[in-house]
Amino acid sequence: MTPAGSRRSDVARVGTRHDVLAGDRLGARVAAVVVDYDSGPVLAACVTSLVAQSVAQVVVVDNGAPTAVLTEQSAPGVAPARQVRVVRTGANLGYGAGANRGVAAAPGADVVLVMNPDVELHPGAVDALVRAIDADPAVAVVGPRVLEADGSRYPSARRFPSPGDALAHALVGRVWPDNRFSRRYRMADLGTDRAVAVDWVSGACFAVRRRAWEELGGFDEAYFMYAEDMDLCWRARQAGWDVVYDPSATVTHLQGVSTRRRPYVMLAAHHRSALRFTWRTQVGWRRLLVPGGAAVLAARMVAETARLALGAAPRRRAVRGVPPQRLG
Repeated sequence: MTPAGSRRSDVARVGTRHDVLAGDRLGARVAAVVVDYDSGPVLAACVTSLVAQSVAQVVVVDNGAPTAVLTEQSAPGVAPARQVRVVRTGANLGYGAGANRGVAAAPGADVVLVMNPDVELHPGAVDALVRAIDADPAVAVVGPRVLEADGSRYPSARRFPSPGDALAHALVGRVWPDNRFSRRYRMADLGTDRAVAVDWVSGACFAVRRRAWEELGGFDEAYFMYAEDMDLCWRARQAGWDVVYDPSATVTHLQGVSTRRRPYVMLAAHHRSALRFTWRTQVGWRRLLVPGGAAVLAARMVAETARLALGAAPRRRAVRGVPPQRLG
């Protein structure tokens, strides 16, 4: 593991050739990678918000959706064609694999912004993220403040959960979201006035130093969906890099536009990824707890599947014009 102080001195000797860039040119160093799968019209709003902040290039990864939302031919209606590139994977490879292909298609940019298609940047977000990376050469990943559609803060900066916190969060997080275990995991008391080092940030939107991305090999494609962001940040910290949450950069995330169309597939992927991350990161006696954790995750997935199924029936009746029945 490389100490952060050593990494800072190594990078400092290389020099800071970007310091002379004016604030309004910081976006010229950024390539944005948007991983899309059947997200609908929100994609155009996402791309428009990126172009408004003068990023050098936008790469939209079409992850095998049945209907293409954006093409190079339709891009001029949203942004200058030279600024937008569409990469087609031919199949749904998952979020991490799609992002990896998008980053590979945008060489040259020393900062990469990886994001969901249902995210819109607030003014100044790109500049703030680049400045946070420039402020400390040991920083690999910077996450912005993420707002829900209603303006509330989404817990996008989190701790790596201890086995106890993970177990309690899985068991009672749905019915008692304000429990102390979930609050600790989600950093509920995190301030919003300054940048702070954290364990990991949400992959819905973050900026990453390309040098760190390449050193780490990008996302681990063994994760189809979910936890690839947590895994990347865990490996970055193991390698001596820092991860930062900077609330001076703000985005709005509409949450789960594509996921709502395939809730059962995404639910299974979520629990598989959680188990994969737990197995990979626990060592020694803690790994003996993993089978018990797997049993808890299996029970939680059954409960969540039942909740989705019970919620789907009233929605189907409402679509047919039949009033939904009240449950309980």
